[in-house]
Formats: sequence, structure tokens, C-alpha cells
Amino acid sequence: MKLRHLLSTDDLDPDAIERLFAVARAAEPVARRRKVCRALEGAVLGNLFFEASTRTRMSFAAAFCRLGGAVCDTTGFTFSSMAKGESIHDTSRVISGYVDVLVVRHPERGAVAQFAQATHVPVINGGDGPGEHPSQALLDLYTLGNEFSRLGRRIDGAHVALIGDLKYGRTVHSLVKLLSLYRGLRFTLIAPPGLEMPAGLCELAARRGHHIDTRSSLRQPLHDLDLAYATRIQRERFTGEQTAGYTPEFRVDKAFLDTCCGPQTVLMHPLPRDSAPDANDLGTDLDSDPRTAIFRQSDSGVAVRMALFATLLGVERQLQRPLADATWRRPRRLGPSDAPFYTLDD
Repeated sequence: MKLRHLLSTDDLDPDAIERLFAVARAAEPVARRRKVCRALEGAVLGNLFFEASTRTRMSFAAAFCRLGGAVCDTTGFTFSSMAKGESIHDTSRVISGYVDVLVVRHPERGAVAQFAQATHVPVINGGDGPGEHPSQALLDLYTLGNEFSRLGRRIDGAHVALIGDLKYGRTVHSLVKLLSLYRGLRFTLIAPPGLEMPAGLCELAARRGHHIDTRSSLRQPLHDLDLAYATRIQRERFTGEQTAGYTPEFRVDKAFLDTCCGPQTVLMHPLPRDSAPDANDLGTDLDSDPRTAIFRQSDSGVAVRMALFATLLGVERQLQRPLADATWRRPRRLGPSDAPFYTLDD
């Protein structure tokens, strides 16, 4: 697969996605701490995050380290020479002299593509403002495939509800593009007034033969729901929008799950979530419900991002070879609320 950078989900077709996921499946024993891989020993990752991040930054770093590589980090503009007026072009070219691959998060849409234009080192978009988050969408799709496989279901024909801030939620922008590569989906898009999914993405999904239903309330009935994907309100990106329409009814909690979802509905969220008791986000009362896949989802990021690095740097076949056993002690289950079927031994 000749993937030079990963800047957008537009860079991927179904065959490329399946090849990436095959590499991710090969990486699972390493991601689950059963095996050790040194395929990228001596290689260096440059993690350039000009916007706040915990899981994306650390997930990329962990994935690179589990392949045997080393990581150089920088976070925020304050600790970057861009605070002194250095251009994106110069920053990218300079850092390319130090590292073998770049992961960049930037608050401006299209800025990561500018980093890629200045270098032949592979660049991965870790989120560009309200634009896209392609690696998140890949791990979301990978997780959904695993969840549906466990339930004996397929993505084709699924009913998907995307809930929350769909205007600025870059994770759902990328996810809609990937899901629309499948066949016959029903999208129910639920957002407060003013925070609806961009029209261009709705038109793309409709052009590809999918049914689109838009709503401004969670109180309307939802039938035969296969996936409920909630996302938080992106206040940091507001340019005059009001949050008056983002009422407590947008809280996705156990009452919502029991009322609108069936026993085999999968619940996902890209995280972080606002866990305050009065937050209009994903409720913590769902954590022990086996339908809640949010931590299985975040854990999947390591294997998927390992696959991205291995593919971009041409070492994916090394994951197919016999690997040494991990020798350190590890828990069988990572969290006390994890579903019984989900362990590191899987």
C-alpha cells in the first residue's frame, strides 16, 4: 500500500483500510502486552501537538514505543519556535532532520497538510482544528468491526446515530466519510440547532446511497439502533454559536440507553468526556454496561496506530514473523468496570 502521509480519510479506500486493519490485527499481541516487537528500533517519532491532547498524543507515542522506536515530544505553541514567528514550512523541514515520522495536531484546519508539503518524511494528521481526525476514525471503525463481529453483525446496513456537536466534532467528520464507504447505512444525525453536521458531508453520504435523517432532539424515538456515537460539545472552536440548545436532554446516560437502544446496540465516544454530574455528555453510569465500548475503543488506538507506523515506514511484514514473549507482569483486565469478555488475553 503506497500511503505516503495520512492527512485525511480521503486518502483511504476500502482495500487500503482492510490492509491496515490486517496489520492492526497482527499488532494486537504486542498492543496487548503479550509479545515484543523491535521493528522500528532506532527510529524516532516527532509528536508535534500544538493543541491539548492526552490520549491521542500518548497513544501514538505508546504505539511507536511498542514497535521499538523512540519519541520526541513538543506540546503547545509556547514551547515551540513558532512562538517566535517560525513558519510551518521551516518547522516541518527542521524537525524532519531529526525524526523519521511526524504526528501533528494543530488548531487550524489544513495546517497539518502544510507540514506535509514541506517534507518527504511521513506525516500523520493528529487533528486539524474542526477539520479531520483520520486515525481516530480508523480506530473507531476498527472497534466497531470488532464489536459487530462479536455480536455476529455487519456494518453494511447498520443504523448509526451520531449525537452532539456535529459541526466542530472532527472525529465524526472523518467517521462519516469512512462509514459511507460501506453499503446501505441509515444515519440519524442529532445535534443542537447551529451545531449540525456540515452539509457537504451529508451530501457525500447521500450520494453514496445512504439514508440521512437530521434531528435537533434526543427525545424522538430511535428504532433498531446498531451504533450510538456521542461526542462532546467543542466550545473551544465556537465562533459566536450559542449553547442554549445544548440542554440536559443531550446527556447520553443509562436512561437513554435503556429507552432508545437495544441489548446489542454499541455505544461509543471518542473521549475525552465531561464527567461532571451536570454535564450534557456521556454519563459515567454507563461504564459497567457491556454495550459501552469507550475504553475498548481507546485501547484499540494502540494497535491501529502501530499499523499506521508500520505501513508508512514499510515494516508491516515484521509483525507477521514470530515475536518474543513479553516478560513483565501485566493484569488480565485493565479496568474494574471492563466487560467480562474483554481481557488482555483475548
